[in-house]
Amino acid sequence: MESNKDNSFPFKIEDVPKEQAEELMKYFHGELTGFVKVGPKGYFFPHRYKQEAADIYNMPVRSTDVFINSYPRSGTTWTQELVWMVANDLDYAKSNEIPLAERYPFLEFCMCVHPVMKERFKAENSHDERKSKLLEIVTQRGTVQLASTPSPRFVKTHLPMSLLPPTLLDTGRVVYVARDPRDVVVSFYHLNKLMRTQGYVGDLKTFWNFFIRDLHHWTPYFEHLKEAWEKRHHPRLLFLFYEELAKDLPAAIRRVAKFLGKEYSAEEIAGLCDHLSIDNFKNNRSVNQDDMKDLGISVSGENSFIRKGKAGGWRDHFDEEMTLQAEQWMADNLRDTDLRFPHLNNELK
Repeated sequence: MESNKDNSFPFKIEDVPKEQAEELMKYFHGELTGFVKVGPKGYFFPHRYKQEAADIYNMPVRSTDVFINSYPRSGTTWTQELVWMVANDLDYAKSNEIPLAERYPFLEFCMCVHPVMKERFKAENSHDERKSKLLEIVTQRGTVQLASTPSPRFVKTHLPMSLLPPTLLDTGRVVYVARDPRDVVVSFYHLNKLMRTQGYVGDLKTFWNFFIRDLHHWTPYFEHLKEAWEKRHHPRLLFLFYEELAKDLPAAIRRVAKFLGKEYSAEEIAGLCDHLSIDNFKNNRSVNQDDMKDLGISVSGENSFIRKGKAGGWRDHFDEEMTLQAEQWMADNLRDTDLRFPHLNNELK
């Protein structure tokens, strides 16, 4: 097992053992080299994270930066649009004109695009100059893209707080959103089948077992959440739950507005709630990652990037074994923390 530690990056990066990596790559066809685990918590990433780690950790943070941070499929896109609209004085015209992916560079996305896959995407889009240029933008290193992005910058990332710049909360702001992991895993499973950069070919149960064994991108899940939860009282970090957004969106909007130093009338908040409603959101090309379909990075089919937006939908997908497994896994991981999902107060003591 190889490992490396850059002087400008404080954590050890170790290759996942070859046999284990090869087994995983039978299911995840978008990765063709292997995987790494990072630091004492063993955060799991594609092999290319090695090339990005130090640059991300040491990237300069600006005072006007707003980072949207989450484990994937926790309501990230919903929160991105909410925060951007609040910060930009409810500029619906600009929101509709500029895709969310352009308004929010995805800091570490390039690590998910294996060089062989990128060449494949380039070949498929070589006949179209617009698509070729768009592909370069989409797959560009996040730190490079952000260096030339004018302020204020809005940044999407799924990296845990410990792997982001240590000065982030001294200078910028972070909105972190968390969601019941059972709903997360169902949504993430569908996304991994949709995105060719992941290329997942297994079933949900197999995916779930990789997830709870910390053998999937950005896991371990609970360590990710706990890092942000421990900083929830920091004046430059706002911790939200997806379930809170789903239950009382106007209240969540008011919290975000207060965090960003904005104030809106009840009528303006009602208008934003309508804009963010799941039915409108699913039909909003600006937030639906349609560029990814145009480039062939995501496959066409009945599933879209924005799915049902339902809290508790995991019950439609888990069998009895997975349900019991999840209860025990969650109880074990919540035992040493006061972190609780809003609807779990009566489920887990």
